[in-house]
Amino acid sequence: MNTSEKLNWLSKDFIELLASLSPEMKGRWGVMNAHQMVEHMSYSLRQANGKENKKLLTSSENLEKMRAFMLSDRPFKENTKNIELPEIPTPAIKSSMQESIEELKAEIIDLIEYHKSNPGIRLMNPFFGEMDFEEWIHLFHKHAIHHAKQFGLVD
Repeated sequence: MNTSEKLNWLSKDFIELLASLSPEMKGRWGVMNAHQMVEHMSYSLRQANGKENKKLLTSSENLEKMRAFMLSDRPFKENTKNIELPEIPTPAIKSSMQESIEELKAEIIDLIEYHKSNPGIRLMNPFFGEMDFEEWIHLFHKHAIHHAKQFGLVD
């Protein structure tokens, strides 16, 4: 899949799949419910649209290996730990799943607009280093597929 196809899947197909979930539904693994997962996706998108500034957490000796994984088509493993997330997930902020999905759609639009307005900009991802637009889209596609599998939305 090229960047345009991945972006199309994220902004249309993934959003439609999310709408089919019950907010309290638990995934096949992990501790977040569906509503929390949608808000988690919005949060991670804010790292790529200039709203959340992060510092690099990966050591310099591991960064090349981490970036190689991120840029590959290898999926995230089930129960991949994210040191930025608490053991017990934070309750959803938005009062409804639909509100959270609308926020996610807005974050995707903001991502596109931010990078159009700032061509070539590279923003810091705490695990994979500085990334450009295509790299962010690749990562979000990989991330969304991971959660879509978690909640049984794709095989």
